[in-house]
Amino acid sequence: MTQVENHEFSKLKQDEVAIVMVPFPSQGHLNQLLQLSCLISSYQLPVYYVGLATHNHQARIQANTLNPSNIAKLHFHDLPNPELISSSNLETVWDVSMLLRDPIASFIRNISSKVRRVIVVHDPMMSYNVQDVSSLLNAESYIFNCISVFSCYIMMCLFLKISGQHEEELLKKLYSFEGVTTDEAMDLSDSQHPYMDIRSGDIHNTSKVIESKYIDLMEQAEISLNKKQWAIGPILPTKLDYISNICLDWLNKQPPRSVLYVSFGTTTSFSNRQIKELVMRLEQSKQRFIWVLRDADRGDIFKGEDRKVELPEGFEERVEGVGLVVREWAPQPEILAHSSTSGFMSHCDWNSCLESITMGVSIAAWPMHSDQPINGFLVTDILKIGLLVRDWGKREDVVSAFTIENVVRKLMASEEGNLIRKRAEELGEAVRQSTEKGGASQIELDSFIAHITR
Repeated sequence: MTQVENHEFSKLKQDEVAIVMVPFPSQGHLNQLLQLSCLISSYQLPVYYVGLATHNHQARIQANTLNPSNIAKLHFHDLPNPELISSSNLETVWDVSMLLRDPIASFIRNISSKVRRVIVVHDPMMSYNVQDVSSLLNAESYIFNCISVFSCYIMMCLFLKISGQHEEELLKKLYSFEGVTTDEAMDLSDSQHPYMDIRSGDIHNTSKVIESKYIDLMEQAEISLNKKQWAIGPILPTKLDYISNICLDWLNKQPPRSVLYVSFGTTTSFSNRQIKELVMRLEQSKQRFIWVLRDADRGDIFKGEDRKVELPEGFEERVEGVGLVVREWAPQPEILAHSSTSGFMSHCDWNSCLESITMGVSIAAWPMHSDQPINGFLVTDILKIGLLVRDWGKREDVVSAFTIENVVRKLMASEEGNLIRKRAEELGEAVRQSTEKGGASQIELDSFIAHITR
């Protein structure tokens, strides 16, 4: 063992339980595992966050809502960087992550010799890399799912050809989701399945308040496999400290419930033509908005420069006071929690959906890929706290300014929109309460901690 590793473990005690977090190196996944790390650390347990040095740095730099003093309590173990990729394409990120089995196994073996039990919590896409846990008598692993339980269940029904039991009618409504992912991505996901069987259970970033029916269905599906399930979300802090930021300072000057927040995450890039349609709609409507306009993140966000999206000349000047265009990182949970924010135009990755749901903000759903179309269906057709911008069957089409205008007007300024916003606010309140003492999610988290420290 190296001197660095000896120093990392110097404060461990033989009777302790140590937690090792192994995230998949994509920003949404890095952030959720970091939030979970802080939650588990609050139980006075030693938590080690294991990843490539660059991705660990990225997680800390882009940590939404987390108190720096809580992050400081974590132990970051930096694995040596291979030749880092310049793209966030799943297949190329995957190639890098597949090099990590040996250094992760070495780290887990070393820490297991120092404590009573080591608990490995990992992204399902890192199952191959943590398979050596099964060779250690005092180690066990748990998958942390960064997607909705509804998505897990629907994908299980659609792609694994498992019977939906009581959900036949729902599955008929879920028109073909062909194109949600590539064949290559499916192959990569399938390659992890042989290594998922070693896990002792699953942790879900959701609440029974949001997905109780589908949590029950997943538990029924997993009961024969003897895999325990915990729904402990939302894992993001629900009480946020004010920070000074250009977005929040601008929101402070706007009327209550008047602003549309527009953001499509770190893995989506719009065509110039689609941007033009969105620009036209935002300018002509006079709708107050904050638009986080940026290209997709690269695999290494610290290398090179982002593509600078060109807007029509004078657009930002013409909308000054009504709209704000932001080209860098923005504090999304704080924006959604602000009293001036009324709606969120989103690509519907689960992180964004969960933040919007928790803050009680209605959603204009514009899914792009992966689990997003299924999340969009959950938001609009099941929870009924949003409206769909674009039908998935028309995903190759440019969405016209007219279509965008109709959806936004309905969401922000109609009787139907008022009912949707009311449902969103009521659900948000219930979700926040579920994380308080005695709430459903807090009980689930306490149960998980009791289980791993037994």
